[in-house]
Amino acid sequence: MSPRTPAEPATTRVSRLLTMVPWLVSRQGIALSEAAEGLGVSEQQLRDDLDLLFMCGYGPMTDELIDVSYEQGHVYIDNAETISRPLRLGVAEATTIIVGLRALEASGVGPSDAVRRALATLEQATGSLPGIDRVGVVAEGERDHEVLQIASSAVQQRRRVHLTYLVPSRDERTERDVDPMRVVALDGHWYLEGWCHLAQDTRLFRLDRVEAIELLDVDGTPPPQAVSRDLSQGAYSGAPDDRVVTLLLRPRARWVAEYYPTLSQEEVGEDLRVRLTARDDAWLARLVLGCGGHAVLEAPQPAVDAVRARALAALSGYPA
Repeated sequence: MSPRTPAEPATTRVSRLLTMVPWLVSRQGIALSEAAEGLGVSEQQLRDDLDLLFMCGYGPMTDELIDVSYEQGHVYIDNAETISRPLRLGVAEATTIIVGLRALEASGVGPSDAVRRALATLEQATGSLPGIDRVGVVAEGERDHEVLQIASSAVQQRRRVHLTYLVPSRDERTERDVDPMRVVALDGHWYLEGWCHLAQDTRLFRLDRVEAIELLDVDGTPPPQAVSRDLSQGAYSGAPDDRVVTLLLRPRARWVAEYYPTLSQEEVGEDLRVRLTARDDAWLARLVLGCGGHAVLEAPQPAVDAVRARALAALSGYPA
């Protein structure tokens, strides 16, 4: 087998192969030279691609692999029924991609020209699908959009930012300087990841909790020890020594699961049982007591006892 040009990206070759198979299946016996001209590749590249097809299929067994023959100067492809037609996006797939691209375009994050080109291509290709013309993106609030744009500019310009940030787990506002590393969208929210000079560690800041952001005229290149977090399991990962508590949330307290990061959620009739981390008893007591009986702390027992003690102490201040 002749080696292919090493500079060619793998994604380019995969895309060509996915297009090539249905094209050749519909032209069984086409001359090798004619096929190369029709596909816009050299005969040698076509031979290399056909050799690769021998190892492709829907399974590892011999009868599950694509059968290719071109030794007599004509190309024949068998056992390729599963991809005998070009891929077509359905309404669900097209809608998902278009919404994502429009949100990315509106946010100003990423290479805008590339986003616009991809969006234009997809909209042109799917214009006949029912409902596509009604796909839209709900704009964020003006302040949230401004925060996102400043955070994105900070990443691109490598400039430090000053944040006034609400820390929900401690119910406090903090002032901190951050060297930005990236802006990411995760679980329906935008985040700024960066090196926090207050914590002296990498932190993830949810942008709708940023009360103020200022782009500083200071180099914001993160230090060598700044390492991006693995976000494949979600945005939140607590410290190893954080206490995990279980709360039963009545309907009027379900907002807790939307506002604070949870480890698990379980529907219990109209109620919602959640597991989340609590750094200290004071914060946990404020949360539970602030729900006015609509949140029940179930476990662990030491946390239940601590919250009960604080509730009794608060009651003792009222006349009998």
